[in-house]
Amino acid sequence: MADANAAVAVVTVSLVLLGLSSGLSLSWALLPVAVVVLIFVLASGLKGRDERAHLNVCVLVLGDIGRSPRMQYHALSLSRHGYNVTLIGFLGTKPHQDILEDDRIDILPISELKGLTVGPKIFRYASKVIFQTFQLFCVLMKIEDQGYILMQNPPGLPAIAVTWVASRFRGNQFIIDWHNYGYTIMALTHGQNNFIVKMAKWYEKLFGCFSDHNLCVTNAMREDLRKTWNIEATTLYDKPPPIFRETPLKLQHELFIRMGSTYLPFRPSPDVTKEYMELTAFTERNTQTGAVTHSSGRPALLISSTSWTEDEDFSILLQALEGYYFISPYILLYCTPQCKGPQKEYYKKLIDSKELQHIKICTPWLEAEDYPVLLGSADLGVCLHKSSSGLDLPMKVVDMFGCCLPVCAIHFQCLHELVKNEENGLIFKDSKELSEQLKLLFSDFPSDQGKLGIFRKNLRESGQQRWDENWDQNVLPLIKEHCD
Repeated sequence: MADANAAVAVVTVSLVLLGLSSGLSLSWALLPVAVVVLIFVLASGLKGRDERAHLNVCVLVLGDIGRSPRMQYHALSLSRHGYNVTLIGFLGTKPHQDILEDDRIDILPISELKGLTVGPKIFRYASKVIFQTFQLFCVLMKIEDQGYILMQNPPGLPAIAVTWVASRFRGNQFIIDWHNYGYTIMALTHGQNNFIVKMAKWYEKLFGCFSDHNLCVTNAMREDLRKTWNIEATTLYDKPPPIFRETPLKLQHELFIRMGSTYLPFRPSPDVTKEYMELTAFTERNTQTGAVTHSSGRPALLISSTSWTEDEDFSILLQALEGYYFISPYILLYCTPQCKGPQKEYYKKLIDSKELQHIKICTPWLEAEDYPVLLGSADLGVCLHKSSSGLDLPMKVVDMFGCCLPVCAIHFQCLHELVKNEENGLIFKDSKELSEQLKLLFSDFPSDQGKLGIFRKNLRESGQQRWDENWDQNVLPLIKEHCD
């Protein structure tokens, strides 16, 4: 209980200081003191710990569950090993169907609170944090006993502190899964020297040290956590689940037919007609035999999955495509907006302003079930993710590799932990280098004898580890040691 008292004291002081720094009066800034009384009232009324609590695990993300694939994979892995999972987060995008159909996984939705809409910016931000603090704490105190709370960071403000306090009162083990640093993402918008960014860094460093266990996405992040913040973590690389694989031609054709009903680039040229053949821009099916083959002279399908956020400079790819002068094949660029990020409209206008030769660009939304099918049908992936911290890896490349799809990826600090240059793809630094890589890779398309074919062959033969095996090796022992 002494640990819990210390937790409450730290959180209380932090909230009071945040309120004062936001311009609140002393009486309002001292509101957290009243919260402390409420906490102790709630805590004193808690029932004895359920002896079956070790079979329950809470998976928490203070974000959209449907756009948090790694946390969904955690939930499915826990369920596969007999744990009951409470999955907490925002319900914006539809979660994967496997999550919805799993009897051991209960989704507990929370609202995405916005805070006040008037007053100074820092005051509005502080109000959002306070509202979310109350909401999340109440939710965590009301759910049935859990053996473990597994939380995604970022976003970690106020989730880290609130989850830690709740876990101390309830006797849960608390683990943080570090995907990146929240303050570095905020710095992309506000700048490194912004007061809110500095406050977020202080908060993340202070409360991050209070977790019982930690996971992270790269060895580089593990070393940084240890050296900079004195946090010991286990590296759990993102790995593709079985749904990401090369797509059989029959399924490719079915997808292209569906997409062609809405989007012109998937339709065959109006000049091409064949008797007893069902055609798309990429495939053709014999209606008498059902056999599916690639279309003669088909275009290359290049896919760049983007979230339209500040950590991706999509103009690099557009500039590279402007330097692409091959007459055949043309590139069909499919930008899958995995979330409705703040720069989506900007880039859509930029795309519309381009007069690109032999290139068709399509930017529709994809259902979760169709995304792996499209990746497994593509010829090349392009990744423009540039880590805000330089310490995380793009999951979109993990998914592409699961589909044996070679990539061109923009360089940053620890990318070598995933992309092996000249082995499973190419690494570029600017639009000019990317343009040259596209010319090289597509120079003999659709032959599989060039570099593109070699990269795909290497991926097929690499014996890539999948999520389940990776999770069982790195996370299951930790869960069993401390929960069972």
